[in-house]
Amino acid sequence: MQTIVKSACPLNCWDNCGFQVTMEKGKIIQIDGDPDHPITKGKICGRGRSLIKRIESDDRLLHPLKKTNGEFVQISWEQALDEIASKMAHIKETYGTTAVLHSHDYANSGLLKNLDQRFFNAFGGVTELVGSLCWGSGIEAQMWDFGDALSHAPGDLFNSRHIVVWGRNASRTNLHFYQSLLEAKKKGIHILVIDPIYNATAKLADDYISIKPGMDGLLAAGILKELLRGGKEDRAFIDQFTEGFGDVEALLDTITIEEISEKTEVPKETITRLSAIYADRPVSTYIGLGMQRYRNGGNTIRFIDSLVAASGNIGIPGGGANYANLQVGKSFQAGRLSLNERKKEFRQFPIMRQAEMILSEKNPEIKMAIVTCGNPATQVPDSNIVEEAFSKVETVVVIDQFMTDTAMLADYVLPTTAVFEEEDLYYASMFHHYVNYAPKLMDPPGEAKPDLWIWTELANRLGFGDDFAYTPGQWLEKFLEPLNKDGLTLAFLKEHHTFELPVVKVPWADGRFNTPSGKYEFTSNLARQKGMDGKLQLSLPNETKWTKPELAAKFPYSLLTIHPLRSNHSQHYHILPKEPRVVIEIAADIANRHGLLDGDKAKVWNERGEVTGIVSILPKAHPGTINIDEGIWKKFGGSVNSLTSSLPSDNGLGSTLYDCLVAIKKIEDI
Repeated sequence: MQTIVKSACPLNCWDNCGFQVTMEKGKIIQIDGDPDHPITKGKICGRGRSLIKRIESDDRLLHPLKKTNGEFVQISWEQALDEIASKMAHIKETYGTTAVLHSHDYANSGLLKNLDQRFFNAFGGVTELVGSLCWGSGIEAQMWDFGDALSHAPGDLFNSRHIVVWGRNASRTNLHFYQSLLEAKKKGIHILVIDPIYNATAKLADDYISIKPGMDGLLAAGILKELLRGGKEDRAFIDQFTEGFGDVEALLDTITIEEISEKTEVPKETITRLSAIYADRPVSTYIGLGMQRYRNGGNTIRFIDSLVAASGNIGIPGGGANYANLQVGKSFQAGRLSLNERKKEFRQFPIMRQAEMILSEKNPEIKMAIVTCGNPATQVPDSNIVEEAFSKVETVVVIDQFMTDTAMLADYVLPTTAVFEEEDLYYASMFHHYVNYAPKLMDPPGEAKPDLWIWTELANRLGFGDDFAYTPGQWLEKFLEPLNKDGLTLAFLKEHHTFELPVVKVPWADGRFNTPSGKYEFTSNLARQKGMDGKLQLSLPNETKWTKPELAAKFPYSLLTIHPLRSNHSQHYHILPKEPRVVIEIAADIANRHGLLDGDKAKVWNERGEVTGIVSILPKAHPGTINIDEGIWKKFGGSVNSLTSSLPSDNGLGSTLYDCLVAIKKIEDI
């Protein structure tokens, strides 16, 4: 007999969907959307539906593995844990705990999947990663401007007169926001998309603005300059609730609108029209993650924030600079469970430069790397250096469900459980503010174990087992304690499956910001406290014809590496119905210049590496633009990160994955 159970999606995604899972004889038969979920309302994407293929895949890791003489052999959990714990104890005694690197990313948003921080703090503190490959520059930028990164609640966009979707392809990455855009269009709300690629979200828009990659901050500066020229800024808001605007006015006087138009490749008339739109409040701006993945990425988000603020679209229904919503995660106050006070030693590597730091740091040298919730060999920029670095570490431990590119570099691979095989809570800090409950529905295959079990067993061997002496249910109750006063208990969540977390739905409506001044800061005091200038800049990407003309002469095209349609980063490629291949999407002008046709084989390269693939022409892409989807495994022709740069962003907390010039040529069949 079939039964239907409510669950939730674990993927680190904008939407954090509610699931309705059909089961029979202890197995998952089908995954559908939960029609009762207040936000996702029964709609889910193919990545969520295909989780059934992940958990049932013949490629699942079923037993602990150890690399011996270059080959992986099956070992027992007892042997694996004893040996890893022994090595950790020896490293701690001989070199200090920071000789251990914890390489962590966010492949799974479960609360119990992320108790690893508690383990490493109780161990004494290790070398950790700081920043984010994904959204770090933008988070830091909004911290400088607002003192936090907060977005309006879903549904508030229906209060807008205009919706500007800036560098965010919701059709691919944020399904339920895309559904809201469709509804908003039916209501007559004007939708405008700014993007180098004419994507599915651009197709639904009333207006589409094509822009040269990496020039979004400069475009925002141009719109703001035109706003001021027309006297359409919100002076009352600027005078009462902000500081530092004089610095912005002085900066904008140093550049002409003609210069901005030339560099952004957006016509002057369009920039002027955009200023009129921003003055026609309320305007909601939904900011994507790609355009902050440049050397000037933080400044880009700050200039967009400044445009939104100066036009009077902060703190009003239907407005907002909507990038992230960190107040969602803060509801749990997870830091109180991290045992941060137990750190005796501490060191940080920027996540995008972890490979270079592994190779260069000697005080102490990295002796062990433990990888959780990530696949750095595929996802971290300049992947040739990443492979070299992890290959040189004495002991690499990878906790995963599959033999990823990173697992192939490991000395120990520990098989972990997947969604439906463990109990957890899921939420996202990007789109909506509901937490979802996911019960354990089935036993894991083989000897796969939850991450929490692994940390507990290692803690027992290393002498701090009492710090992990709780059941999964007890852990979840601890996470929910701060919300008990709002009526959220584990019992309630088990019964109702989802819960609306207490958030401010229209941020900054009181005009009080979390900055040092208590105002919106066009010139950031927080940046100054960190030793940086804090003023906005008319900055450009690191790799352009304006900043590096000689490099651009050799490698004239801008490479984007956008989120794939059918995979959550690298997580789904190996279970796709057809074996994936590298597709090189190119603008029409590139195709014409090189005589390339759809289906041709081509090579894309620069001084860091090369990738080969099949050409697909994007007729409406911005001239000079190439895209290769990120996340493709090495065995399928990837990773595209053999081309990308590991430089940090301007504020030090983001990657520069999109700040990348390349060349292309056709490969003739032999």
